[in-house]
Amino acid sequence: MNRWRGKVFGGVAAAALAVFALSASSRAEDPTPAVSSGGEQYRLRLHHLHTGEDIDIVYRVGAAYLPEAMEKLDYFLRDHRTQTVSNYDPREFDVLHDLMAKLRRPNGVIDVVCGYRTPWSNDLLRSQSANSGVAEHSQHMEAKAIDIRVPGVPTARLRDAALSLHDGGVGYYPVNQFVHVDVGPVREWSYGRVSRRRASTHLVARAHRRHSDHSTSG
Repeated sequence: MNRWRGKVFGGVAAAALAVFALSASSRAEDPTPAVSSGGEQYRLRLHHLHTGEDIDIVYRVGAAYLPEAMEKLDYFLRDHRTQTVSNYDPREFDVLHDLMAKLRRPNGVIDVVCGYRTPWSNDLLRSQSANSGVAEHSQHMEAKAIDIRVPGVPTARLRDAALSLHDGGVGYYPVNQFVHVDVGPVREWSYGRVSRRRASTHLVARAHRRHSDHSTSG
């Protein structure tokens, strides 16, 4: 009887050890618990003005960008005319996150005016007007730019907050009421009517545009 109990106990112990080993192996192969258990969470809340879609997503934890979240953001920011999806530079999402922190609206919603643009869409916008404000080599085609508004925040204040980050290009479009932010070279421009306070900056931006096709990237 004691011998039988010993065999049963030994079998149960071996089975438990096997289950424990399998569980440990699964945890080692799955990076998700390690990623989700530590580090600051970076969240974005976006509303697309053309598609009517909304997304509320944690795209980064600590220094790690989350692949599934990046795929969802890429789709959300697709060219709404052609439905073409590109791969966004993740730094662009960091700019949006930092911008909302700068505005003291970490849980605020960003309205997306334009995300990714295919060359076809970019040419279409350029053809609609001789002074469209759309660059031939727009950063939108590189999936490195987004045109945005933030409800309740004046466009000029949004522009100033973006400029203070020094993280890339900032375009101010006061007529259409949006701000372009990208992760290209650090630069600034305005397109359309500007206040006298910004007139000198506008002239500098116009001079800069003569030397770079990337400057007006709206």
